[in-house]
Amino acid sequence: MNWSEVIKKYPEANFLQSPEYGLMNEVLGCKTFTEDFDGKAWSLMIVRNAKRGRYLEIPCGPLVDWTDKKLVSAMLAKITEVAKREKCVFVRIRPQLEASEKNLKMLEKLGFKKSPMHLAAEHTVMIDLTKTEEELLAAMRRQTRYEVRRADKLGIKILKSNSKTIFEEFHRIQAETAKRQKFIPPTMQVLYAEKEAFSDNIVIYTAVNSENQPVAYGLMIKSGKEADYYEAASTELNRKLPGAYAIIWQAMKDFKAEGYERFNLWGIAPAGQPNHRYAGVTTFKTGFGGEIVEFVPAHDLVISKIKYVKNLTVETMRKKRRHL
Repeated sequence: MNWSEVIKKYPEANFLQSPEYGLMNEVLGCKTFTEDFDGKAWSLMIVRNAKRGRYLEIPCGPLVDWTDKKLVSAMLAKITEVAKREKCVFVRIRPQLEASEKNLKMLEKLGFKKSPMHLAAEHTVMIDLTKTEEELLAAMRRQTRYEVRRADKLGIKILKSNSKTIFEEFHRIQAETAKRQKFIPPTMQVLYAEKEAFSDNIVIYTAVNSENQPVAYGLMIKSGKEADYYEAASTELNRKLPGAYAIIWQAMKDFKAEGYERFNLWGIAPAGQPNHRYAGVTTFKTGFGGEIVEFVPAHDLVISKIKYVKNLTVETMRKKRRHL
């Protein structure tokens, strides 16, 4: 089963299960495996070498009909086989499943336990791009709509590129943003690998003011039926100018015109968690009127119980320290 067939069978799929994401990880030196389970399911598996323990990662997957018990059993048997062969301590998955009590109990019955760390954005905003531009604008929060229109009045322009130069510029500005907002940005090596793997399906949007000074940046990745606002950066000018608002609105219009069905704004804070690392961007992202979606959290399938205890201790401490 190739990726185009996977997308038809599992429309919830995004770039984290794509062959391009597998290639990106291979460029970075990781071993990857892909199984299609006789054309019925799909799983991109990535071997992660961490000091706390080697593990097998399946982000936003596996893609399977979870109601088909026989297929799920065969899939898990194959994934476990790969994990054992690669001497992994555990398997970490974060399926594209709604965070319901039913789904959580199902994963528990299958032998999974809730992971101490997240894997891909569990809480996010999905914008339905099948709506008209008028409907998209009308769905926005009043203040968001005002900022979108203000950006136009102020002459903010959006530039788009995936050149090596813009990736280097983005990296430099994001490093400055990370210092202000206290997060860990991707390395230049990771950005280069993303550019190499995704080619024309990765692009950096830059909002510039009337004097062509950069205000904000957005790194977008497109795959299947979904486009993703995956990384962001901003200059000090973004404090007073609505550069980020202009980027999201332009991206919505572009991706709609290109035929994508949804736009994933990629990561907001869970309700009632003001200290979460995404708390600062939640009001901004939810203002665009999309649907707030909550997926099941990451779950682990333990392969080596003794070694997993070390991993559990380290990650639990890290989660508290990073306000995850």
